[in-house]
Amino acid sequence: MKRNAFSLLIILLTAAVVLLAYELWPTEDLNWAVTSFAMLFLGLGLFYLRFERAKVSSKEMALIASLAALAVVGRIIFAPFPNFKPTTYLILLAGFVFGPRAGFMVGSTVAVVSNMFFGQGPWTPWQMLAWGLVGATAGLYGRWRGESVRPLELAVFGAIWGFLFGWIMNCWVWLTTFFPLTFKTFLAANAASFWFDVSHASANVLFALLLTRSFLPILYRFRKKLTTTTLEVQHHVETKTG
Repeated sequence: MKRNAFSLLIILLTAAVVLLAYELWPTEDLNWAVTSFAMLFLGLGLFYLRFERAKVSSKEMALIASLAALAVVGRIIFAPFPNFKPTTYLILLAGFVFGPRAGFMVGSTVAVVSNMFFGQGPWTPWQMLAWGLVGATAGLYGRWRGESVRPLELAVFGAIWGFLFGWIMNCWVWLTTFFPLTFKTFLAANAASFWFDVSHASANVLFALLLTRSFLPILYRFRKKLTTTTLEVQHHVETKTG
């Protein structure tokens, strides 16, 4: 409870500072790219801090690393095809089966590790956030649908995230390259990436329809092996009195 209150306090203080800066500084002097970058690092830092303090087993850590590695390999292999990769689908599937925490960790880890091959930059934290949210929201969806989910449902979920991922990344482009920062220029940034977002969404749909029936049962079997159940044994002592 104390951790939640502390995290909420930090977030509220950060938001208050940003709002104060917006009110006191002229718009042309306020670097929103740097401000958003700082807020992004704060949010990611809080999550990783909570993850570090949580009781995470070595098996879960190994699982997160393995799933992240698989998604990274998928991004590298499909590098010649712009935005048409299985990465987002694999992150989605990991979160759906293993929960929001594992999903966020897989997504954010994929961004950092894969960019060692594609190049690190100020876009990396935005990718960490976007892919992390893919895994986290898929985890919440997985808690609701469970093993009864159909490939078409994950295809629709992936299609939505194909566009949402692009819009999140467009925020970085908009904040760093567009002026003035208006709703009109934000729409222009999203319009410029429309076909890339269509490619991303199409890849998620295709991989979901082709791979879900094969991958989902395998991951659920892994999850069952990782789950331990504690049984409480009660000893009843009977005493006889003569």
